[in-house]
Amino acid sequence: MAGERVTSFQVARDAGVSRSAVSRVFTPGASVSAHTREKVLRAAGELGYRPNVLARAVITGRSRMIGLVVAYLENQFYPLVVERLSVALQAEGYHVLVFMASSTTDDLQGVVNEILDHQVEGIVLASVSMSSDLAARCNDHGIPVVLFNRDQDDERLCAVTTDNYRGGREIGAHFVATGHVRIGYVAGFEGASTQRDRERGLLDALDSAGLALACREPGGFEYDTARRAALEMFARPDRPDAVFVCNDHMAFAVMDALRHELGLRVPEDVSVAGFDDVPVAAWPAYDLTSYRQPINRMIIRTVELLMTRIRDANEAPRKTRWAGELILRGSTRNLTSEAR
Repeated sequence: MAGERVTSFQVARDAGVSRSAVSRVFTPGASVSAHTREKVLRAAGELGYRPNVLARAVITGRSRMIGLVVAYLENQFYPLVVERLSVALQAEGYHVLVFMASSTTDDLQGVVNEILDHQVEGIVLASVSMSSDLAARCNDHGIPVVLFNRDQDDERLCAVTTDNYRGGREIGAHFVATGHVRIGYVAGFEGASTQRDRERGLLDALDSAGLALACREPGGFEYDTARRAALEMFARPDRPDAVFVCNDHMAFAVMDALRHELGLRVPEDVSVAGFDDVPVAAWPAYDLTSYRQPINRMIIRTVELLMTRIRDANEAPRKTRWAGELILRGSTRNLTSEAR
């Protein structure tokens, strides 16, 4: 009858094989002969059969699903992460379930409850951190967790990050080398390891040059908050001559406020640098100097860690930190112009 779901029993009957053979054909990595596979796939195609993934997960305990939790999809960095991580996991026979959360652990607790209900085999937390209690719950369920673009002191969690300290320090050193002396900072979410490490790198670079941070405003990784931070920072009489903004998403807000609301020129009146090097940073409208995160290497390593720990729950969690690259563009002074 039209509209009825085709079952594996019907496929097995038409293909002349057992139901277990049908199951093996649609189970990644299962052993099945080429002849049997061809017969099953032909029958399945003629009948319009699709395997019931959720039902198979209940039977086998293998959902082939990874839960991905993100908090800042308006930040152009994270849609890239979702896309590339999904493609990389599909190549391993897995699919991604995306869950949205705020940066607070209270909100994350409800999201993790929902993730566990879906019987995922692993969890990636991108732009959010996990409480010790939640880490313990996932550990008790045998579900490996990888922090992406975040880190925290918990030996049960894998983490993959850029060297955020190094990035902040290189940006600070670039400002100093190009003659800036009043350097401001627009911070991200205060509870994030990325925010902490990038700011620490900047401060150490300034300290090495005998300078102190001229001013600091919170941006919270939000466009509107960063815009207000810029207006506040540049309302002061001793306004900065350079600003490091903790990520590109906020840096775009700062540049918009400086140029379109305050009438300042970038970089003639003030240099601006961001962090991430999302594609928009290279657009002529912004031409933003930014510290590039090695997103492809980060994705590959995240998948490696997940697959290793899914295969062997006794494998020790690991933390990986990659060096990025400072990409110099027109939003900051360059050494040649400073020499003139």
